[in-house]
Amino acid sequence: MGWRRYARRVIATLGDLIDDVVVWAQGPVRRGTDTPARIHRRRGGSAANVASMVARCGGAVRFIGAVGDDGVADRLVDQLAADGVDVVVERVAGRSTGTIVVLVDPVDGERSFLTDRGACDHLATPRTEWLDGVAALHLPLYSFSHEPLSATATSVALAARHRGVQLTIDASSTGAIEDLGVAEALAVIEVLAPDALLANAEEARLLGVGTDRPARGPVRSVIRHGAEPTLVVDADGRTTTIPVPPVEDVVDTTGAGDGFAAGWLLARHRGASAEDAVVEGHAVAARVLRRPGADLAPAVPPTPAPGVEHS
Repeated sequence: MGWRRYARRVIATLGDLIDDVVVWAQGPVRRGTDTPARIHRRRGGSAANVASMVARCGGAVRFIGAVGDDGVADRLVDQLAADGVDVVVERVAGRSTGTIVVLVDPVDGERSFLTDRGACDHLATPRTEWLDGVAALHLPLYSFSHEPLSATATSVALAARHRGVQLTIDASSTGAIEDLGVAEALAVIEVLAPDALLANAEEARLLGVGTDRPARGPVRSVIRHGAEPTLVVDADGRTTTIPVPPVEDVVDTTGAGDGFAAGWLLARHRGASAEDAVVEGHAVAARVLRRPGADLAPAVPPTPAPGVEHS
């Protein structure tokens, strides 16, 4: 697909566009028999989620990724474009579009993922035009999990750095870090030296990033601790804590981290300080938490799960 020419500078994301099947069981899963559930099918993928949320918050944004040559891809691309995203995808013949089954715990709203990455990993031909008009590039760590996507993401990130584009890396999940390997994940972060590394507390702990230990490479690490204050660790070790407003009527934690990333990117793109960008990140994340799946589209939520806090 082609891309639109923007009069203003663009935020770009590179990574996964996936079919999310979000399952809310009405009670504990009963092994070997039926469990009543509410099931929602939505456009997903961390990079696509962030792009959609940036667009819905009024930002100019481009998504770059790979999908299968199938009807699922048509639906997902159309949905993302309808959100206002400039969608640039490679269609991979012989591969199905990626799918994730998201299992939402009926008690605390925590989610677990069953993932078939499909065509996502087959973004294989980086193009310099992808960065035309781009001011900021966001890369989930998922984009470095498999080849040839990882090589493409690395190539685009280095080209972005050469152009002076702001770079953000999201740690994605503990599973993504473990699958890639902690040492390799840290090597990616150090080599690409992003302006910001975004992570939740568990991801930061796995990477060895904490209060007095910034990650090697990033200008700053932004570490979310759920409902507890978020920690910003600068490269020199200086730390700042920013409180998180409480969120009422939480129905699903899926995509809260992507919402935070979208708010952070938009705020920084508009010249906000790191502290103010954290506040904006949590404001967007709060909107996501009140909807099923990783989406800012208006929705009628089901009965909230009790005691859920966002991550």
